[in-house]
Parts: sequence; structure tokens; C-alpha cells
Amino acid sequence: MEGPGPVTTQPDLLYSEEEEALRSAVRDLLADHCDAPGVIARTESDAPHDLAAWKALADGMGLAGLLVPEAQGGQGATHREAAVVLEELGRAVAPVPYLTSAVVATEALLACGTEDLLAELASGRRIGALAVSLHIAAGGAYKVVRHEDGSLHGELTGIADAVAADVLLVPADDGGLYAVDAAAATVTPQVSLDLTRPLATVTLDGAPGRLLGDAEPAVRRALRSGAGLLASEQLGIADWTLTETVRYLKERKQFNRSVGGFQALKHRLAQLWLEVVSLRAAARNAADALASGESETETAVAVAVAQAYAASVAVHAAEEALQLHAGIGMTWEHPVHLYLKRAKADSLAYGTAGAHRAALAELVDLQAP
Repeated sequence: MEGPGPVTTQPDLLYSEEEEALRSAVRDLLADHCDAPGVIARTESDAPHDLAAWKALADGMGLAGLLVPEAQGGQGATHREAAVVLEELGRAVAPVPYLTSAVVATEALLACGTEDLLAELASGRRIGALAVSLHIAAGGAYKVVRHEDGSLHGELTGIADAVAADVLLVPADDGGLYAVDAAAATVTPQVSLDLTRPLATVTLDGAPGRLLGDAEPAVRRALRSGAGLLASEQLGIADWTLTETVRYLKERKQFNRSVGGFQALKHRLAQLWLEVVSLRAAARNAADALASGESETETAVAVAVAQAYAASVAVHAAEEALQLHAGIGMTWEHPVHLYLKRAKADSLAYGTAGAHRAALAELVDLQAP
């Protein structure tokens, strides 16, 4: 007789009690550190990152090390817990380098097995940034710098949160991934649509670099995790904009009745609610696939599905919020523009929805005619 077939486990899309407790703690912290007027004020300054909030998250709560095993100085948690943190950061459009340092740079270091740098990023003592343009998807072609006589030469553009980084993880033409002290590079801010996650150009002119390992597998792993958990940030954006729009429409009166009672607006909000609920399922599935260590193909499918859907929902929710807040939504003082800009920028981050749909078609062998 043949033995039983392979056992497959169904993804758990529900939040555990521990995850809900983590959400509550992060939301309380962000309420103290990332109120809307403060975030808006930072976008108008030359210091867009809220390093006090980052210190509270990374040092005070230990959240920068969620993905790092305890033996390497981290919390030994999973992508599910990191996803909950990113939902809350998305809800607050918090200007902190969590996704870029605690997820993307950390995943690259985990692939290379660099324990000392991992411990520093996990503790929050240093901030890391992978020097690959924000729009690059996992498996996509990315620009490299020249490695010559032990030093690095070249220019890389579109590097998210590089202005806040202490260490840059730089891919070179010899196939290696190098750690470069940010002080040894020239980091020039670029004009960014999303002022809460600024981009920069990194120029290396003979900067010394420490070889960490092979760039290709490290970058692929980092960008895949970045894309998968970005969906949770997009969920947070969509959920906040929907919730605030519903609240505003209940309060706003026209013809002596609540605007939210008009049938046409009810239909728009109901449609948006369905989209947000579907996004929650897709984002949770991606986080669970990354956390459970499924096969590379299954994880890639889950991430591609989430990113093929997340961008349009987050942008739609933010656009509806702007429209339905009417004149007040068009003002700089109201935070809804921050959410729309973040949603628009996220729609290009770690690959567009179209790129992920194309990848998904190839993964499931469903090619276009």
C-alpha cells in the first residue's frame, strides 16, 4: 500500500491574542509619537524621519529585531508579527525606516549570516538600507556598483530611507553584497512624492566595503519579504482611510441629515469595505507564507497575489477618502494627502501590480495568449 500523501497546512489568516496585544501596544506608542500634525510638520522640515519614534519602537519595544533569531540578538518572532507592526505603521504613515531596515536590510543580512550587523540592526543601534532602487521587484534586474581594489565606485538612485541609514548594503559587479558605512558614501536626497519615506541617491567614490556574501540570493530574499509585508502596510493605509471616511461622513450634515446616510455614498463605502477585507486576506496570507517557510514557489505565489491586489485597493481607499472629505480633504493641514502619497508610492515599491501579475502567471503556468 502507498503511504499517505504530503500533508499541507492551511494558512491561518486570523490574528492571535499575542498579535492583537502587539497591535494595541504599537498603536498606543504611535498615538504618542506620530500624531498627524507632527508627521505633516516633519514633511516640511529637513528631517523627515521621526528618530524618537524609531527609538521607541526599536529600542523600547525591541521591534527592530522581530525577524532575527534570539541567538543572534533578536526577538525570534515571525513575519506575522512584523506584518501587524507594519499595519499600524501604515495606519499612522509613520516616518520611520521599519520596512527598509527591520525587514528588507535584515532579510538580506539573514541570507548572508552576518551576525554582528544583525545584532546591531535588531537592537536599533544602527539603521540599515539595501542599496537597491525601491521600485525593483524580487528577481528583477538591479543596478550594481564597481568593485575595484577593495573599494566601491558608482551611483545608485531611488534608495529608500538612505538618508537615515548608518550602514548601506551595496551589490557590486563581482556578485558580492558589501556593507558600507553610510558616512563613507555621499547620500543626496531626491524629490519624492511620499515625503514620509524619502528616496536618495547614493554615490560611492572609493568607499571601503566589507563583503557579506552573494548579492543575488540575499537581494531576492530581501525584496520578496519587502513586497510581501508591504501589503500589510497598504492594508493599514486602506483601513485607516476607510475608517476615517466613515467617521467623517457620519458627522457631516447636509439637509439636516448625516451625509453618510445617502444611498450613493453607502454603495461606495460598501464596495470599498469589500476591497479592504479582501486585501486583509491577501496580506495575511502573504505574511503567513513568509512566516511558515513554505516552498519558495508557494511563498512567491502568495506574495505576488498580495501585491497584484494591494496597490489598487490602497490607492482607491485614499482617493475615496480625499473625495469624500470634500474641501477639507484638499487642504495640506488634513492628513489624507499623506495617505494618498504613501499609497501611490507603495504602488510602485518592490514591483508594480502589473509586474506581480506577470510573475504570478509564470509561477502558475498561465501565460497570456
